[in-house]
Amino acid sequence: MQQVTLTLTNAVGLHARPAALFVQTAARFRSNITVRNVTRGTPPVNAKAILAVLTLGAEHGHVIEIVAEGPDEADAVAALKALVESRFGEDGG
Repeated sequence: MQQVTLTLTNAVGLHARPAALFVQTAARFRSNITVRNVTRGTPPVNAKAILAVLTLGAEHGHVIEIVAEGPDEADAVAALKALVESRFGEDGG
């Protein structure tokens, strides 16, 4: 199991385009990947399901936890961490 806790620094958090990018990135991996909103205390949801990710209500400044279990778990966590840290390609914030 690999996991990482990150703060969302992009303007809208995990909504709309950033959520879609997050799900698309997660879907590239065979591992089971979950994400939860630590700030709101939500249970983990499937990181490969857009509607599940949107239900987290993860906004700018919220802390999320990503957990991956499976054959490519380290790569999955690294890719999602890089995506979040790049602010989903957004400028400003």
